Amino acid sequence: MQQRPCKSDGLETDEVEDGFVVYQPDRARVHYLNPTANLILELCDGELTPAQIADLIAQAYELPEPPVPEVEEALATLAAEGLTQ
Repeated sequence: MQQRPCKSDGLETDEVEDGFVVYQPDRARVHYLNPTANLILELCDGELTPAQIADLIAQAYELPEPPVPEVEEALATLAAEGLTQ
C-alpha cells in the first residue's frame, strides 16, 4: 500500500450524470469512477496517508467510523489502474 498516494499527472476528469469519467492520455484509457472513488482519487495529493483519507471520507459522508478497508481497496484499485503513484 502506498504510504502517501499521489494522483498521477495528466489525468483529465469530467463529471457525468452519475459519476466521473477520467481520461488517462498516456495510456489512452478511460475510467469510470463513482463519486466516492473520485473523491478518494482527488484526496491523493501525496500528503495524506490512507488512514487520513479514510477519516476524510468518514467526515464527508457522516459515517460513524472511517471506512479503512474500503478506502485501502479503492486505493489499491486506483494504483493498479495507474491513476495514482
